[in-house]
Amino acid sequence: MRIIGLTGSIGMGKSVLANQWRSIGVPVHDADACVHDLMTPNGDAFDAIMTTFPDVIINGEIDRKALGKRVFNDSEKRKILENIIHPLVRARSNQFISLCRKRRIPVCVLDIPLLFETGRDMDMDSVICVSAPSWVQKRRVLARPNMTQEKFKSIVSAQIPDYRKRCLSDHVIISARGKRHTLNTIKRIKNNER
Repeated sequence: MRIIGLTGSIGMGKSVLANQWRSIGVPVHDADACVHDLMTPNGDAFDAIMTTFPDVIINGEIDRKALGKRVFNDSEKRKILENIIHPLVRARSNQFISLCRKRRIPVCVLDIPLLFETGRDMDMDSVICVSAPSWVQKRRVLARPNMTQEKFKSIVSAQIPDYRKRCLSDHVIISARGKRHTLNTIKRIKNNER
């Protein structure tokens, strides 16, 4: 079985590509969705986050905005949160890979925004970076609800630069060329990965 890592900076179109992989029958593990699940009151990360950041618990749930404010501009607190979350996400993605192997699925995709930042690229057979011109990225991100210029800059500065991700990847897909282009490209990659 081939394991493809899918990554890209914020606003590059990674979610669209993940959905396109699903549309052609390739199972995708979504690291962001996994994090959301881990942080629910019954999630595996909830107790550790509640103990470490008790002031972000509102009405028995983690207030993700409050947590973001606590850790986003504080690298030490962000590292503490990452040490809680990242091992749990890795364990879930490994379970996903094992399940795909049992089902004899030839190709699976791990959608991991922080693929290079967490060292997960070493576990992949190949890596796809989704990219777009910086002006397209900025326009997409600033169109999101509650997004500001300052928040956008802060998010981008916390990630490996796009040009570096492109250099480190086996495939680069430019999402600004349209959905037909991206779909045709992933079909070609899928056929070559078997």
